[in-house]
Amino acid sequence: MEIESFRALLTEQGQALLAELREFTAEQELALATRLRREYPSELVRAAFEQARLRQRAEAKFGADARSMYFTQNGVEQATRRSVAEWRAGRFAALGVKRLADLCCGIGGDAIALARAGIAVLAVDRDELTCEVARANAAALGVAELVEVRCADVADVDTDGFDAVFTDPARRTSRGRVFDPEAYSPPLSWAVEAARRTPFGALKVAPGIPHELVPEGAEAEWVSDRGEVKEAVLWFGTGAAEPYRATLLPGPHSLAGGALPDPPVGPVGRYLYEPDGAVIRGRMVAEVVGATNGRLLDPMIAYVTSDELHPTPYAHAYELTDVLPYNVKKLKALVKERRIGTVVIKKRGASVVPEELRRQLKPSGPNAVTVIVARTAAGPVMMLGQPVGLAM
Repeated sequence: MEIESFRALLTEQGQALLAELREFTAEQELALATRLRREYPSELVRAAFEQARLRQRAEAKFGADARSMYFTQNGVEQATRRSVAEWRAGRFAALGVKRLADLCCGIGGDAIALARAGIAVLAVDRDELTCEVARANAAALGVAELVEVRCADVADVDTDGFDAVFTDPARRTSRGRVFDPEAYSPPLSWAVEAARRTPFGALKVAPGIPHELVPEGAEAEWVSDRGEVKEAVLWFGTGAAEPYRATLLPGPHSLAGGALPDPPVGPVGRYLYEPDGAVIRGRMVAEVVGATNGRLLDPMIAYVTSDELHPTPYAHAYELTDVLPYNVKKLKALVKERRIGTVVIKKRGASVVPEELRRQLKPSGPNAVTVIVARTAAGPVMMLGQPVGLAM
């Protein structure tokens, strides 16, 4: 989208056109576009349809806010999910932050959450259209008085006098994702130094960042939303006693740890626990083992087992009915005998393709089962059971 086309959407005519497209569906698009081009300029109609489609996509991240917000293609893909941004803003507010520099602010998702938490924000991005969108979003959601948007290179921004800096470097190029943190824009090393120049700092990184790249003195936090890991953040100045944190949304549930010794390994018990992805990324499976009075099935696999049920929000629990050596023929017979029509297949450390296994089983019937295939010291096993529904 060109910047002039976006600005046209902010006019009275553009707003009226967007209001007409609020509830449109793909099936209506051709007829609706034909009619609207008789009343509005064609370029404005094109821009409005593009914005309406982006708003619909963005509802998964921003909920009802998306209906009033503005987006770019990259902005929808790269913006922080509202629930995650609100969690981070709450952490900054709890630290006493009153004034923050949001570097690489994008369309303003984090800036809006910070402002709603009562924090004054300088939102900086070097792309002129992105800045226009961020400014429009702050106005649309009623926080413009707390959000100053500045179009500039973040390297030129003086952060003296700010309580905190938050940086969200670009981790994509025209060729796709960037996996080397020094190839971020700006690079990881620059962003770390920026975070350390203020009393508090946070730096968004890819969830797969190697633990050895976590800077000394930083607290690394992995955040998942409804079981899906969304991001990792390096925090500075928090005084955290533990090096890692896993935060699960909604809840929130936040687990600090990462310093426990390797947990014990043992046979399969009555219950199996599947830790949340944020817990696994943060290497805090040992904390789940301790919370469930359990043990690992294998030292290299993040499945925890115990003989008694111990509720924890940090892992999904399954009550097991069968634990058998892995055998497709035997599993197929059990599925047929028990009239199982719905089979959820999970696996770790085993060369199993869930879709192929499900095809081989030919499930049919009114009942359901979860099949978990995993490597153990005794060889690969298949565990049949039902989710207990402890987590989230």
